[in-house]
Amino acid sequence: MNAHLHINPEVEQALRSNKPVVALESTIISHGMPYPKNVETALSVEQIVRDHGAVPATIGVMDGKCVVGMSRKQIETFGKSKDVWKVSLRDLPYVVSQKLLGATTVAATMRIASMSGIKIFVTGGIGGVHRGAEHTMDISADLTEMAQTDVAIVSAGVKSILDIGLTLEYLETFGIPVVTFGSDEFPSFYSRESGFKSPLRLDDPASIAEMLQAKWSMGLNGSVLIANPLSKEASIDRNEMESHIQGALTAAEHAGVSGKEVTPFLLKYIADYTSGESLEANIALIRSNAALGARIASAYAD
Repeated sequence: MNAHLHINPEVEQALRSNKPVVALESTIISHGMPYPKNVETALSVEQIVRDHGAVPATIGVMDGKCVVGMSRKQIETFGKSKDVWKVSLRDLPYVVSQKLLGATTVAATMRIASMSGIKIFVTGGIGGVHRGAEHTMDISADLTEMAQTDVAIVSAGVKSILDIGLTLEYLETFGIPVVTFGSDEFPSFYSRESGFKSPLRLDDPASIAEMLQAKWSMGLNGSVLIANPLSKEASIDRNEMESHIQGALTAAEHAGVSGKEVTPFLLKYIADYTSGESLEANIALIRSNAALGARIASAYAD
């Protein structure tokens, strides 16, 4: 057991017994939504995982430990605190050694899940190649982590504030399979459509679990991106969303926002300018992803 890991006893027992476990990130709590909506969403997502037969393991950093399976009290702390670090891989040793509060991104959550033995991870949308990356070289550490860590990610695709086409190209270059659940078109977070064909399609959790087993048993390291399109009822029109994204990008440029602060700024801007519609879509997609992730985890455990 790694000295910097603290695994919740329920999660540890499930892992020892080969029961399905689903990892959940904490960035969505501290940097994705306002309080109390963030805490309510985190707890409801954990309950959805339980309702579909798996054990939830929300991951974060506190008191010098990578906590795998945060308690309700810890989730409340992350939801209310204003000084929580947004922790990617480069930040992880600093935040752990300084005993700071850290909400883990996709990359950091994947790594900690892998250290713990968890194979399925549910998030909202992954990071990727940022728009204008040919000038800024701004590419999320999520992608490089996916190339080397054997943890599958269930998400609503790539965050639509990013360059989806270039992100898909990057994933192909590094041999990361991208499979969309029940659709031929790759989703774009808030919308069911992205304008890009999905590289792969599978229509049931068991088939996805078989694909994961085949990949890793052949020694093919790295993640699989499982894209789960938002329901038609919750989906926002792609062209409407693109208009809001362009406005958000312009506002970020004028405000001088850069680095890891860009994504929270853009998401908040879009939520404000869609009268909360994008926030509700965000909640709907993470709940849907949790249900699918738990079903895949159960099939994989079998």
